[in-house]
Amino acid sequence: MNRTIPQFVFAAAAFVVISAPFAAEGAEGAGSPIYGVTIPDGYRDWPVVNVAHEAGDLNDLRVVLGNAIAMKAFRDGTLPFPDGTAIARLAWKSVPSAQNNAVFGREQSFVTGAPTNLELMVKDSKKYAMSGGWGFAQFTNGKPDDEALHQKCFPCHQPAKAHDFLFTQYAP
Repeated sequence: MNRTIPQFVFAAAAFVVISAPFAAEGAEGAGSPIYGVTIPDGYRDWPVVNVAHEAGDLNDLRVVLGNAIAMKAFRDGTLPFPDGTAIARLAWKSVPSAQNNAVFGREQSFVTGAPTNLELMVKDSKKYAMSGGWGFAQFTNGKPDDEALHQKCFPCHQPAKAHDFLFTQYAP
């Protein structure tokens, strides 16, 4: 299996190619502590919600993807998001592109380096009533991170309560 780290490819419609190995082989069935959220089949084929650069200590590039239910809600401005909404956030270290910067003559182009993690949010207002209707997950190398990290998910999302606990805005 080819395990190369891809670079973002942008076109006029903000198309992103993603093929990084966020899920280790055979790890797709493991659920997150507390919430039991698993890595959904085909999530890499979901449409793009938004792309971001996180500076500071994280220094990563992120792409947020949404399933069909999420995309309809984002496009229609529906809040709260309906049950069945699923959102994936993939992150890679941000690294300078030697090839691109050689053309520009200075360091100004940054691309994806090593993948860092995959985060998921799944909306089920009954199952996850105690966490605003959302189940959370973070995976590193295809394996769920520990319970201590997952205990921080919902409290971290509290400031975004007015947007149904999501930080991400839709980029049309």
